[in-house]
Order: sequence, then structure tokens, then C-alpha cells
Amino acid sequence: MAITMKQMSLIVGTLGTLSFICGVIAENKKPASGTPIPLKGGVICKYPSDPSVVLGYLSAAFLVASIVAGYLSLFYPYKGRSVPHSVFFRCTSFTVFFNIAVFTGGLAATLLLWPTITEQIHLSRKVHSNPQAQCLTAKTGLLGGGAFVSLDSSLFWLVALMLADNAREDYFEELESSHKGVQLTGEYDEPDHLKGSP
Repeated sequence: MAITMKQMSLIVGTLGTLSFICGVIAENKKPASGTPIPLKGGVICKYPSDPSVVLGYLSAAFLVASIVAGYLSLFYPYKGRSVPHSVFFRCTSFTVFFNIAVFTGGLAATLLLWPTITEQIHLSRKVHSNPQAQCLTAKTGLLGGGAFVSLDSSLFWLVALMLADNAREDYFEELESSHKGVQLTGEYDEPDHLKGSP
């Protein structure tokens, strides 16, 4: 069964929504800090249960899947009819939203992965030789911001997909009209002595 543009838009939107949900939950579940336990010549940090690392990576994975699906949805040969990529980029609106979608996708990935990796490092390195060390966690607000930008990215991919659909329709209309023009011109210019006898 061939994939339709509606199905691709649902896939992009669903993946973007899942990334948003995971990112928001990760932000809400992230502890503000750990509890320092003094040791001889150092400190060990005790952190509460922290699912933000797993949720952060899940959010980033859904974001990447949304970006890939969004990109493929623009140039997929729907109904077996492909369109040259240059045709889409003739449209200024498509070019603008395509670049915005790519930029917001990269920004969302940065905002999601940076605190997630930082949080993982904090959780894995609990013992500190400095007695004054604080039990820090990743910067608050980045995961939530990344979640919202991730949702924005999927929406921009959907807008670009609608503009790509318009560009496809215009391209095929121009193609059909040019073929009809060639046929009409050929019939008109054909000399009488070359036409078949009735």
C-alpha cells in the first residue's frame, strides 16, 4: 500500500508530540539537586530516582525520527510521481520554512541532549574528593525548552509539507499544460502533404 501525504503528516506530528511529552515529563521529574553525604576527605552525592535521563534520550530519539520523517515526506514520490528537488526550492515560502524546520530541529536536539548528557554525568560521578563539592544536576529549564522547540520543529515540517504539496500540484499542472501546448502546436504546424489520406 502506497504511503499518502496525510499518513506522512500524521507520522511527523505524532513523533513531534511524543518528543514534546517525553521532554516535558523529563523536565518535571528532574531533581533540583542531590544530597551531599560527607566522607573522610570528600563527599558522596545521593540522588533520588531520576528518570529524566531516559526520558531525555527518548525525547531526542523521537525528535530525530520526526526530522527524518519530515524531510522524507517532502520529497517522497507520492502516487509514483516524483518531482525534482529544485522545483520545491523555487518557492520562497517553502525554502524559508524548510530552513526554519532544519534550524529548530538542530536547536531542539541541542537543548535536549545537553542537559540529558550533563545529568547522566552527574549521576555517574557521585564521589567527589572536594569536601565542599555540591551535588548538582543539569541546568533547569533546558529540557522543557527543548521539548517545546521540538514540537515547533514538527509543526514547521508540516507547514513545509503543505507548501511542498502546492509546489507539486503547480509543477504537474505546468507539465500537463506544456504537453498539451506541444501537441496542439504539432497538429497546427503539420503540413497538409504530410497528413495521412482520409
